[in-house]
Amino acid sequence: MPSNTTKNAAKKNAAKKNAAKKSAAKKAPKKQSAAKKNAPNQTSKKQTAEQTAKNTTGPSDRPSDSATHQTAGDGVATMTTQQGVAIADDQNSLTVGTRGPVSLEDFQLREKLFHFDHERIPERVVHARGYGAKGYFESYDDQSQLTAAAPFSEAGKRTEVFVRFSTVAGSAGSPDLARDTRGFAVKFYTDAGNWDLVGNNIPVFFIQDAMKFPDLVHSVKPEPDRGFPQAQSAHDNFWDFVSLMPESMHHLMWVMSDRGIPRSFRMMEGFGVHTFRFVTASGESSYVKFHWKPKLGVQSVVWNEAVKINGADPDFHRRDLWNAIEAGDYPEWELGVQVFDDAFADEFDFDILDATKLIPEELVPVTPLGRMVLDQRVDNFFAETEQVAFCTQNVIPGIDFTNDPLLAGRNFSYLDTQLKRLGSPNFTHLPVNAPRCPVAHFQQDGHMAMQSLSGRANYEPNSWGDDGGPRENPDTGYRSFPAEEGGEKRKLRPESFADHYSQARMFYRSQTEIEQQHIADAIVFELSKVETHAIRTRIVASLLNVDNDLAQQVADGLGIDEMPDPLEPEATPIDVATSPALSMLADDLESFAGRRLGVLVSNGADAKTLRMLRKAAEAEGMMVELVAATREGVSDSDGNSLQIAEKIDGGPSVLFDAVAVVTTEEGASKLAAMPPARDFVSDAHAHGKFVAHVGAAAAIFDSAGVDTGAAGYTSLDGSRKNADAFIESCRSVRAWDRSTD
Repeated sequence: MPSNTTKNAAKKNAAKKNAAKKSAAKKAPKKQSAAKKNAPNQTSKKQTAEQTAKNTTGPSDRPSDSATHQTAGDGVATMTTQQGVAIADDQNSLTVGTRGPVSLEDFQLREKLFHFDHERIPERVVHARGYGAKGYFESYDDQSQLTAAAPFSEAGKRTEVFVRFSTVAGSAGSPDLARDTRGFAVKFYTDAGNWDLVGNNIPVFFIQDAMKFPDLVHSVKPEPDRGFPQAQSAHDNFWDFVSLMPESMHHLMWVMSDRGIPRSFRMMEGFGVHTFRFVTASGESSYVKFHWKPKLGVQSVVWNEAVKINGADPDFHRRDLWNAIEAGDYPEWELGVQVFDDAFADEFDFDILDATKLIPEELVPVTPLGRMVLDQRVDNFFAETEQVAFCTQNVIPGIDFTNDPLLAGRNFSYLDTQLKRLGSPNFTHLPVNAPRCPVAHFQQDGHMAMQSLSGRANYEPNSWGDDGGPRENPDTGYRSFPAEEGGEKRKLRPESFADHYSQARMFYRSQTEIEQQHIADAIVFELSKVETHAIRTRIVASLLNVDNDLAQQVADGLGIDEMPDPLEPEATPIDVATSPALSMLADDLESFAGRRLGVLVSNGADAKTLRMLRKAAEAEGMMVELVAATREGVSDSDGNSLQIAEKIDGGPSVLFDAVAVVTTEEGASKLAAMPPARDFVSDAHAHGKFVAHVGAAAAIFDSAGVDTGAAGYTSLDGSRKNADAFIESCRSVRAWDRSTD
């Protein structure tokens, strides 16, 4: 231990050093603070908001510190607390001394952290991953002979809508291209109240009765002991459940098809799933099923492509919808209905109340009613897309329910969902959920009430006359269709719900050979992730009731040598006529509009070829994006600087619907040495995409082992005719002959 004498000497030396520092500080000229150095001259021109945001300006008495202070003024608003108090410093907490403790009286810090800690609300149990947009629905004609519903009351009538697309199983942070059913929910803000058409991109569902919905969702979610897999059905719990629930087989065929991995929300059909009623003003009723048909046609990706898209851009569907609206290429769907009566329902082979069944369009054609156009992005994702509350029970006069047991359960459940997520029965006060028509009722108070009653009347009947508030209106009020019902109250399934395989068979056999192969491949992939042998064999046994060849392909793909006996069906499957309308590939697209053409270029790429290719693509309504080794410093053969959208490392061909390669020989040689450039052409080849190329780019294809003489390749010669021929070939979507070689 040091002696006291040593300690005293050290203290004296330290005091001398401190005194010397203070003396030097007094003699030295004061350094101008960073804030004062950057302060604008009072006589300078008015700064723009952008310039002001960049400057670190502030009042003269601000202490110099290391934080960046961006200040108000010259058109930049003053920041305030939630109580409206102006904030002087948003960079530092209030402390006692420069390096002292933070003061508890710093109410600005407390408020900022408090709000941040409570920003998140519970995500949806299902459909958590979603994206929204706004627009309008426009009726083609007066449909009063079919329904009294307000959106269809006159030709040309427009109704404001909000649409939310979603996946079902994954969490809010899961990728867009998971194999899954997609939600397709539309809120109509009609002049008779809000109508929510809450559907999917698949016209049938996994289950017939809402009693099994919690079990279905539990099975497909991450397994509870391990917390994975996320946004995937390829695990034991899900396939165990569906192997024991034959009613799921029809929906399985759909979700294992390419419908389960759509190319875009804009290229996806939508369905109301259930059978509803249309009711006229005179009380006449007919049954209806709702269909959304995309203007751009229906298109999907292939599985290997989906996996790579999820890695390259997990927000692929979101970005696609955002960019389309931003570019003025507004997504559009046609709303149609299948209309039928009791006579058809009685003669139909299946029960119209069974949500696992559809009505083939060849039997009941879809009648177009109008079009929906999404021409506005949301202003705030959380306030609108996350807080929008869809409820199947939200119907308006002219639309009514049927006795579909799954629909009844959804009607019952959705209000609880909104209360849990949004925290209050007053969620209809939120702008995205608020009706656009007048609202008048006696419902009051509750958590976060933003509207209040005036006057003393908060009940009815009352005797307060004109001050008594709203009253019921028998003339315009909603009336349920007076269907006659009767029978014993029992827990059972009707026998008419018992056939679980005939429509699954119809769907599978309505697909093209390529689509059938994709279904088999998808089932094999999913079951290859299942660890339990008994589950795999039960699925194969169930598939034998759908199609023997399909069951054999799956068994072969899994290496099952001994085929199991077919699962005993509740009702003997029947062969029904195939439905060509169920195939996505039966017909080519009329146009390749709305798609993306990715062009891999190098410095010095032929200017005329690029110009002709762009003109042909844009004439078709396509978007053209250039990909190169660098984002900057790339010019064409005329010396024009090229705007590069993606660096090759981040712009793989999976992000595009068709690709082209326009380089010089030197540029091709350099790109050929880059693995991402080789992947660009090899993936496009493997995925069956149409590819245009110049002869100078041969080195890239050679290095990737790709034969440009295969189907789907077009050699560009700089002419418009040649470019047009390439774009026209793209309407076939894929060169399937090549992808299946």
